[in-house]
Amino acid sequence: MAAIAALFAFFIMRPDQILASNTPTGGDMGAHVLIPAYLRDTLIPGGRVMGWSMDWYAGFPVLYFYFPLPAFTIVALDVLLPYGVAFKLVTVAGLVALPFASYYFARSMGFSRPVAAVGGVAGATFIYMESFSIFGGNTLSTLAGEYSFSWSFALSLVYLGMVIKSVREGRGFTIGAGVVLALAALSHVITTLVVVLVSLPLFFKRKGPAAVAGAWGLGFAIAAFWAVPLLARVNLTSDMQWFPVTGFEPVLPRELWPIVLLASAGLAYAVSKRYIVGPAIAMAVLPVAGYYLIQFIDYRKLYNARLLPYWYYVAFLFAGLAVGVAVVAVARRLTSDPRILWGGVAMAGMFFLLAAGLGVNKAPSWARWNYSGYEGKTTFPEYEGLMETLDGLPEGRVMWEANNDLNKYGTPMALMLTGYWSDGHPSMEGLLFESSLTTPFHFLNAAEVSKRPSNPIPGLDYHRLDSDPGNFERGIVHLGVYGVAYYVSFTDEANEAAVSAGLEILEVSPPFTVYALPETPLIEVAPYQPVVYDGEDGFVDAALDWYGDIDGLDRWMVADGPEDWPRVETVGTGPRRRLQTDNASVSDVVLDDHRISFTTTAVGVPHLVKVSYFPNWTAVGADGPYRAAPSLMIVVPTDNDVVIEFSDTWAETSGRWITISTIVGLGAWWFIRRRRAKAELEAAAA
Repeated sequence: MAAIAALFAFFIMRPDQILASNTPTGGDMGAHVLIPAYLRDTLIPGGRVMGWSMDWYAGFPVLYFYFPLPAFTIVALDVLLPYGVAFKLVTVAGLVALPFASYYFARSMGFSRPVAAVGGVAGATFIYMESFSIFGGNTLSTLAGEYSFSWSFALSLVYLGMVIKSVREGRGFTIGAGVVLALAALSHVITTLVVVLVSLPLFFKRKGPAAVAGAWGLGFAIAAFWAVPLLARVNLTSDMQWFPVTGFEPVLPRELWPIVLLASAGLAYAVSKRYIVGPAIAMAVLPVAGYYLIQFIDYRKLYNARLLPYWYYVAFLFAGLAVGVAVVAVARRLTSDPRILWGGVAMAGMFFLLAAGLGVNKAPSWARWNYSGYEGKTTFPEYEGLMETLDGLPEGRVMWEANNDLNKYGTPMALMLTGYWSDGHPSMEGLLFESSLTTPFHFLNAAEVSKRPSNPIPGLDYHRLDSDPGNFERGIVHLGVYGVAYYVSFTDEANEAAVSAGLEILEVSPPFTVYALPETPLIEVAPYQPVVYDGEDGFVDAALDWYGDIDGLDRWMVADGPEDWPRVETVGTGPRRRLQTDNASVSDVVLDDHRISFTTTAVGVPHLVKVSYFPNWTAVGADGPYRAAPSLMIVVPTDNDVVIEFSDTWAETSGRWITISTIVGLGAWWFIRRRRAKAELEAAAA
């Protein structure tokens, strides 16, 4: 039954489009294609798992704050398959794997194979719910770009099933549970946090502490190469200030009403028969409790609705188990023929699949839109024309006008791939918003130069172009802070504002117009002595205040610096000492992904490096880098030639060695155990 359910999921997701060689698009997915390609082309050849890319946000850390396992799988499949096909197969893999994971989870709780077969199929049909599209786990969320969530969701059920089975059989710790937990963590963090919490009831069972704590420890050790840097750097993510979802309807949408009634019966039966259902109950209760708690405490770092898919899944699972129990009871009362029993099981499973299929309306069309690719859109010649136009220009960062109408090219995020299609022309806007300190400042810039910007971060002081065309000139100044070379307009209003601001038209590729922004250096010598912010507010808040004062952007502010630099507690205060830099010059500037170099005549004078700050940057021939407002770096050259490199720190080194040591240890344990078993067999034979 699991295989049939998996084929059903694959069919819903349009295999005719999945197997077509093109570049997938749609929602976030249309921008995600950059990450595995960068892993394949730059990180792996450089001997890296994580690293730095200049493709978005004036530079951002790649795979530090996002999940590497699906990306690595895409790269592995790309050895044999076209990149687009490999990417699309990975995006549906979590959905296709869920029926098998669901069946295993049900079996692990102690249910018989016939009952688990129905329950497993029913649980997996929650993916066809269409009342939500970004919570995670279902078809629509996956097509919107949450395919890593789907991977981790399926893996998390296998992990939980393994620890439940170990406890039920009295075996305690098993290696497999730790390995699968690591794989789940390397696919998504939220799902991993949920199943770690819901496994806590097993601590009250015999052998439970060993099974659960052992899996946690081994899982962390295997994933340490990624998990340690994540934990060490998580304070350097951007806070997106997600508004929590509210109300009762998301918890109990109408499509769940009949399922909950059946699920109540299934849960009552399981409790009465003393199956190990504590983790499953926790899987339903804790996410709903978290959904309301996050609203109550107004916690904005976690989107509370991301927890609800586990509640939905448990409802579908126990509804299926209830039906499975009834089918088995009726079949055994009528006959002892196992063929009749399994025929009833097959009919029950098909009932859930057909009922789910009747509720599917959006998924096939969404899948066709995504998997027909950029190349499959009638507007592709316009899109391709812009990329070819940019490719003919000198290298430089690209700022483009944000607008939902760009969806006609496959996704409103289509222009995030300027650097993907045209080497040397990275987009200022990118995906993975939390990954870069530049994110809030970019969206302030986007509002100033876009007719209909997304303004995704609440609470920022947006100066919108659509409310005052004069804000475009403010945007030009801000783009100069980031050394942006080109602006791409999409609407007539943006064109009018650009022309009024005196921008030079370089190329017209209808409906796009490419403008040259005023030339600004990527490495800039300080006109005034920088000041160190030492106030009570966090540096990001202070940097936002600093960024809002257009007239004060030449008065640089840093989070830390040499002892002789002035300290200020209020933004915009402190001495304004001009530096003697009139004859200073910077030349031979090279910005590679993991290396920045330049030559300067202004030794001893602070230089602004217009690349996003991250503590892995280390300077040779200069002091620093120091974190500077808005989100960039300052170095003080001690030599004419300066090199700044992205290097491993204690976090990467220790995490990598923990993982390597753990894997070597597991290999040694397996080898010793195998030799011991062989020796015992030989001794018994003698």
